Amino acid sequence: MHKLLIIEDDMTIAKTLKNHLQSWGFEVEYISDFQNVMTQFVSFDPQLVLLDISLPFMNGFTLCSEIRKLSKVPIIFISSASDNMNIVMAMNMGGDDFIAKPFDLNVLTSKVQALLRRTYDFTGQTNLLEHRGAILNTSDGTLTFNGQRVELTKNDQKILHVLLENKDKTVSRDVLMTRLWETDSFIDDNTLTVNINRLRKKLEVIGLNDFIKTKKGLGYLVD
Repeated sequence: MHKLLIIEDDMTIAKTLKNHLQSWGFEVEYISDFQNVMTQFVSFDPQLVLLDISLPFMNGFTLCSEIRKLSKVPIIFISSASDNMNIVMAMNMGGDDFIAKPFDLNVLTSKVQALLRRTYDFTGQTNLLEHRGAILNTSDGTLTFNGQRVELTKNDQKILHVLLENKDKTVSRDVLMTRLWETDSFIDDNTLTVNINRLRKKLEVIGLNDFIKTKKGLGYLVD
C-alpha cells in the first residue's frame, strides 16, 4: 500500500481527496499544521505528495524545494494558479506533474497511479529516518542536517540505519559488525572503530558533533 501525503489548506478539498484515494487502497494523510509541514513529511515518509501552491506560512514552490533537499519522492502540484509561468516554476522547483483545479478525481487518481508505477516499479520505496533534525535517506545514501547534505558510504549508511532504528538504546559492537559485514567470520575489531571514526568526522562537517556516543565496553548509541 503506497502512502500519499496531501498538502492542501482547503480542508474540504483535502478531506475529499483523502476519502477518494483511500477508496482506491492508498494510505493517505493530509497536513493540518502548516507551521510544521516538514516534520510531518519526515514522520509520515510518503511515497507521493499532492501539493498546492498557495499555502499558509510557506508556499508550495518553497516547500517543494525543501522536500527535494531530503527526498526524490514524486510530487504532483494541484492548483488553480495554472498559468504557464506557475507550471514552469513548479517543474523547475522539482515537481513531477501539475493538475489544474478544478480537476476530475478519477483523472487525478490515474495520474497518481501512473507516477507511482514509473517511480517504484524498478527503484523501490524511499525510506527516511529522522533524529534531532538529522535525516537519513536510505534510498539515495545521504544525510541532511540544517540544510547541509553529506554523501554516505554503504558502511556509513548501515551504521546509521542500525543506530537510528535503535535510538536511545545501546547497540553492541557485535551487532554492528554482523550487520555491516553480514558474516559470522572473524572481522578485526579495529575495522569497526575505523568506520565509526570516519563517519563521525563526516557528521562533524555538517554540525553533528557527538551524534554517535560510545558506551565503553557496551557499544554505541544515538540519543
